[in-house]
Amino acid sequence: MTAALLRRTGVVLVAVVAVVAAALFAAHIPRTITIFLIAAFVAFGAHPLVKRLERRMPRPAAIALVYAGLLGALLLLALVIVPIGYGQILVLVVHAPQYVVAAEGLVVDTERGLRQVLGDRVSLPSYAQIEAEVGNQVGGLLSGTIAQLGTIVVGAVGALVIGTSALVLSVFFLLQGREVREGILAFVPPARRAGVGALLHELAEVFGHFVAGQALLCAIVGVAVWALLAPAHFAFALLVALVCAVGYAVPFVGMLVAQLVAALLAIPQGTGMVVWVTIAIFVVARIADNLLVPKIMADSLGVSPITVMFAVFAGGELFGIPGLILGIPAAALLRVLFGYFVQPYVVRIQTQAARPDASEGVHVDVRVDEPIGGPALAETVIVRVGPASGEG
Repeated sequence: MTAALLRRTGVVLVAVVAVVAAALFAAHIPRTITIFLIAAFVAFGAHPLVKRLERRMPRPAAIALVYAGLLGALLLLALVIVPIGYGQILVLVVHAPQYVVAAEGLVVDTERGLRQVLGDRVSLPSYAQIEAEVGNQVGGLLSGTIAQLGTIVVGAVGALVIGTSALVLSVFFLLQGREVREGILAFVPPARRAGVGALLHELAEVFGHFVAGQALLCAIVGVAVWALLAPAHFAFALLVALVCAVGYAVPFVGMLVAQLVAALLAIPQGTGMVVWVTIAIFVVARIADNLLVPKIMADSLGVSPITVMFAVFAGGELFGIPGLILGIPAAALLRVLFGYFVQPYVVRIQTQAARPDASEGVHVDVRVDEPIGGPALAETVIVRVGPASGEG
C-alpha cells in the first residue's frame, strides 16, 4: 500500500468519525438544530432576491428591503388572513350538524346502493355500526385533544419563539455568508479551493432557487384558488386557499388532499358548488404544474420529471412528509455533486478507453519557417503533439 493511498484512507476515516460525532452531538440539541435549519431555509429563500437587489444597492440595504417585505407579508398574514381563516373555522364548527346530516345521507345512500349491487354476497356494516365506530373515534380524538390542550399551547409558544429566533438568525446568515464560505474553504487545500468554492456556490444557488421558487408557487396557487372561489360565494374560500397553498408544497399528494378537503367543505352548499370547487382547484394545479413550474423551477434545478417523481416518492417512503417536500432539492443537489465528483472521472475513463495509445509516448513535429532572401526575420515555430507512431 502506497503512502498516498494510506494518506487518503486516513483522511476518509477521520471524515467518517467527524460526521458520526457531529450526528451524535446534533441528536442532543434538536431545538438548536431546528432553529438553524429554519434560519438556513429562510436565508436560502431570500438569497436570490438579495442577489438581484445587490446589483443596484449595497448588500445590507438589499437585505433590509427583502426582510421588510417579508415582515410586511407576515403582518398581513397575522392581522388579516389569520382572523378571517379563524372566523371561517368557527363557521365550520357552527354548521357541523349540517355536515353530519349530509354525511348520514351519503352513507345511507352508499350502503343502499352497495346492497342492491352486491346483495348478501358481501357482509357490509350497517349505518348504526358505522355511526357507533365514528362516534368512538371522534370522542377519543376530542378527549385526547382536551387532555393535551396545555401541551398544544406550550408548543405553539415554543414554535413562535423558534420562528422568531430563526428569522433573526437568517439575517446574520445573509450578512456573514461570505465569511462563512471563506471559513469553510480555509479547511480545504489551496489547490482545491477554487473547485470547492464553485461547488459551494452552485449548491447554494440550487437550494436557494428551490426555496424561493417553491414559496412563490405556493403563494400564486393560494391567491389563484381564492380568486376563483370567492366570487362564487364559497363560504370557505380563504380557508381552502390556505390549505391549497400549504398543500402545494407537498408534490402530488398535497393538492389531492386539499381537493378532497375542499369538496367536503362544499357539500352543504350543494352539488354545483362541489363541482365548481373541484374544477377550480384542479385547473389551478394543472396550470401551476405545466406552465409555472417549468419556468420557475426547471431552469434553476435542471431535474427531469421522471427524476422528480422518483425523488418525491422515494423521499416520502423513507422520511415521510419531510421527504416529500425535500425530495426535489435533494435530487438537484445530488445532480450537482455527480457533475463535480463522478462525471469527470467517467469522462476521463472514456477518454483513455477511446485513445489506448495515448500513454505510449508523444511525437512532436517542429517546423521552422525561414524567409526566402532579405533580412532575417523572427522564426515561427509550429508544434504538433499527437500519439507516437512506429515511424523513425
